Formats: sequence, C-alpha cells, structure tokens
Amino acid sequence: MTLAADDRRRRAARTGRFAELVAAALLIAKGYRILARGYGGKGGEIDIIAARGRTIAFVEVKARARIEAAETAIGPQKQRHVSRAARRWLTRHPAAAGLTYRADAVFVAPWRGPRHVIDAFPLDLR
Repeated sequence: MTLAADDRRRRAARTGRFAELVAAALLIAKGYRILARGYGGKGGEIDIIAARGRTIAFVEVKARARIEAAETAIGPQKQRHVSRAARRWLTRHPAAAGLTYRADAVFVAPWRGPRHVIDAFPLDLR
C-alpha cells in the first residue's frame, strides 16, 4: 500500500467517525436513545442502533462530499450486511421481540445539515 493510499484510508475513517458522531447527536436531539454504535463484525456492521418508543432503528451513516452522493451510497450488498447484523443483534436481545424494526439512514455532507431518512431501505429479518 502506498503512503497516499494509507493517508486516504485514515482520512476516510476519520470522516466516517465524525459523521457517526453527527448522526448520533441528531438522533438524540430527535428523541432517540442510542443502544449501540459500530455493532457487528464478520458479515455486516450497523453504524448506529437507536430506539424511540416501540421502534428500533438500525441506522446506516453515509458521509460524502454532496448529500446527493451519500443518498445513493447504500446499495444492495450494504443492505444485506445491515440486515444480517440486525438479525444477529435481535437474537442477542430477546427483550426487543415484538417491537417495530426499520432501517434508517443519516446522510452527512460538508456545510449541510445531516439528513435523517426514516425507513430508508428494506430490512430483511428472515
């Protein structure tokens, strides 16, 4: 790996961590309780798991130079990974049985307010 590629990777990781902090702050301001951040591992990760009322939101956070680019960044493979991690989380948290589950997204771009999209993509819990 070149030094430039390594530097880009570090910058992207730093940007991602900052975007997740922004997203968590937005969700808290909207009345959500953060249950987990960076949950998952092999086969899929969920950036934020949040609850409000009887709803659990599995939240994907995307940071891009433009909001429009962030909105198109959650493809089918990422959706499968989030769904897989959500199934794993639900098996480890039986108290969440019977609640409503959904996949939300928070999109972050410089000089724009973050955009929270409720039910941003289908969540496959089968």
